[in-house]
Amino acid sequence: MALHKVTSRDVTEFGDLYASPLSERALPKYRIPDRQSDPRVVYELLHSELLLDGNAAQNLATFCTTWSEEEVHRLMDRSLDKNMIDKDEYPQTAEIESRCVHILADLWNSPSNQNTMGCSTTGSSEAAMLGGLALKWRWRQRRKADGKPTDRPNLVCGPVQVCWEKFARYFDVELRQVPLEPDATGLRPHQLRQYVDENTIGVVAILGVTYTCDFEPVEAIARELDAIHAETGLNVPIHVDAASGGFIAPFVQPELVWDFRLERVASINSSGHKYGLAPLGVGWVVWRSADLLPKDLIFNVSYLGGEMPTFALNFSRPGGEIIAQYFMLLRLGREGYRRVQQACIDTAQFLGGQIEKMGPFKLLYDGKGALPGISYTLADPDAGFTLYDLTEQLRTRGWQVPSYPLPADRQDTVIQRVLVRHGIGRDEMALLAEDIRRSVDRLGRGAGAEQRPGFHH
Repeated sequence: MALHKVTSRDVTEFGDLYASPLSERALPKYRIPDRQSDPRVVYELLHSELLLDGNAAQNLATFCTTWSEEEVHRLMDRSLDKNMIDKDEYPQTAEIESRCVHILADLWNSPSNQNTMGCSTTGSSEAAMLGGLALKWRWRQRRKADGKPTDRPNLVCGPVQVCWEKFARYFDVELRQVPLEPDATGLRPHQLRQYVDENTIGVVAILGVTYTCDFEPVEAIARELDAIHAETGLNVPIHVDAASGGFIAPFVQPELVWDFRLERVASINSSGHKYGLAPLGVGWVVWRSADLLPKDLIFNVSYLGGEMPTFALNFSRPGGEIIAQYFMLLRLGREGYRRVQQACIDTAQFLGGQIEKMGPFKLLYDGKGALPGISYTLADPDAGFTLYDLTEQLRTRGWQVPSYPLPADRQDTVIQRVLVRHGIGRDEMALLAEDIRRSVDRLGRGAGAEQRPGFHH
């Protein structure tokens, strides 16, 4: 009897995914393959390649959600085919988006959440740009009504996330970024008078500064703008970039006044996929009232099956993240969000205490009163190593802890920042603290900067 020669196809049919034709060579990088492949093989090969990515749970640089409950995964899977822009075809997804907008308006103390206006976005960057566009349009309308030129709009802010730099460049607005004062972690109200003028479309206040984790004093900023208005007649609105703090302050600091309780706050954006605990990528922007969103910015489309208004930089978008956001709002409620965010804050303060005891560090932000995170710098500039060296050492254990300089005028200060999110527990932070101690000891013994090729003091 003739022996049958075993082929790769035979092996694949018997379930050995790593003996398939596709697995016997490097995956195509520049040209689509000629033949189709078994989906199990493609899945397993891609899954193996993605193991080269960092462990998301150890990414302490990101604000974004890296852990979700099983029910979220199931809802996302059932929503793969839902295009949220098609509100005629998917009216219930549109209804859920509307519910989220009104819930957030209420959470942020809109004077009448029945008369508010808002929408979902792909994240806070898009949401911030929509808020900025509304500021520019309203300013331009006022200037035209007064017969004044509209060619030199500016936006005043402190140390903002890069999305505001993009907004200024893309939409032809001068970004007046106020430098940091010594020992300051954000914009301070008394600085505004040097930067605000008749061409200022608005002031951006940050509830959770990306660099330092601190909340800027929105209420004090509003009072200063009230005083400027009384003295000069300049009536400058505030947009609050609450990308991170919008889902934290209402639950753990309900007494903090930063939102629509301040009449000068015209709009707020926040990231559902950060401390809103929804998966990537969903953001939200809400206006104090519907009249603050200029009608010129809203488009009506009829080619999806019905006459529908739309206001966004993107068009087609998946609806799953919106549904997941609504799930989290229902699942946790106010009490659940409070417990989750407070647990994260407590864990951040625990790590801050560990860092403070180590000696070579000076805490800039200790996790009390704002975002669940800490930031610190080297107390001794002659420690024999840099924070960049420490970042490299921690990467050998999988930890991603960023080091970077502060914005102007504190760019000579290099800091590290650690963010604590839902899914990161006290045990993990205890392990991180131990790894930082070991790394500092090793760097102190000379395993740091001076041994790196090309490094010069």
